Amino acid sequence: MIPSSEPPYREDAPARFVPRIALLFCAPLIVNGFAMPFFPIWLHTLSLTDFEIGIILSVPMFVRVFTAPLAGALADRIGERSKVLIWSAVLSLLTALALFVSHAFWFVLIIYALQGAVYSPYVPIVEAIALTGVRRWGFDYARMRVWGSIAFIGATMLGGEMMGWFGDGMVIPAMAGGFALMVATTFFAPKVGRPRRPSTLTTLTEAPPKTLQKLDLQLLLIGVTLVNGSHAMLFAFSAIYWQNIGLSGTQIGLLWSAGVAAEVIMFACAKPIIRRISIWTMIFSGCGLAVVRWLLFPMDLGFGGYFMLQCFHAFTYAIMHTGMQNKLVERVPEELEASAQGLYFFYTGIFTAIFTFASGYLYAWYGVDGFYAMSAVAFVGCAAAFASYVLQPQRPVVGG
Repeated sequence: MIPSSEPPYREDAPARFVPRIALLFCAPLIVNGFAMPFFPIWLHTLSLTDFEIGIILSVPMFVRVFTAPLAGALADRIGERSKVLIWSAVLSLLTALALFVSHAFWFVLIIYALQGAVYSPYVPIVEAIALTGVRRWGFDYARMRVWGSIAFIGATMLGGEMMGWFGDGMVIPAMAGGFALMVATTFFAPKVGRPRRPSTLTTLTEAPPKTLQKLDLQLLLIGVTLVNGSHAMLFAFSAIYWQNIGLSGTQIGLLWSAGVAAEVIMFACAKPIIRRISIWTMIFSGCGLAVVRWLLFPMDLGFGGYFMLQCFHAFTYAIMHTGMQNKLVERVPEELEASAQGLYFFYTGIFTAIFTFASGYLYAWYGVDGFYAMSAVAFVGCAAAFASYVLQPQRPVVGG
């Protein structure tokens, strides 16, 4: 749970703050619900090679790692962050509409990279506005954020049904519709005024403080974000693989929904879990099960088997992420909280982009067996996290 803090002066919260933030979370996650499972399938229908698909999916990830911090800094300087949301949503819609013009590799690559640049600051800025509500007025962050996950599940389910009705051609119109909804919801964004502390993204425009450069903390960040990055091949090629083995669009939507639903349930259970098991156990369970998840993925498990495997997402992301966040709270002073989150965002973005790019080659050369390489990546991440555990200053063996 993210603690609230007393405001330095009396201030009334914007009217209906919670439902308005929930709307702002829903719109972009509807886009993600259509794009993440089905955009790779649409690329596959363009007769692009697996190499080209990997390039198209990875380049925007590299771009957004560098453009999102600049947009965050701009939003902080403007003073009213919601103004940047409008520009992000409008430009994202224009890039989606541009994908109707041409389906040539270079055109799609350039337009999708531009989309990554202009879309990247949207959710982090919504997060920043939501956290302002948590700190100033004590609103419940989870109550606002959970509606985004529900919207994602609904979009994946609807997208699967639409695949059955209209075929692969529904993907770009559905994404464009989601971006249009983003434009509409930006007009409901609460006005919270000039930020009293920099956003997570803004901190990435500066060198990390010395506290965040400690070896054990760096190893932990690298380890956890390597495990996060090992999901890249799932995001890029799982839907294509499932379609190739005969699963329907509805089944693919159900598989993606299962992973997000498991994640939501785990987040909902996080508080009692933290009371019963250690933070390190949470982190290591996620790392270890990621190794197992990618070892099992190449086996022909059928719909039921992959459904169960998708539920591993509760551990390979949700519980590990929760443990990581609690470890950052434990190790990092409050005034460096935003810098720590920015570094976490940076490492996750870079590793996910690298492994998405690599997955295009792996899938082209080895097919689904390329997931064994993702298991190796997760193992390296697990080893880095364990090294952090050994080196942590609280351990007497290293003079804590």
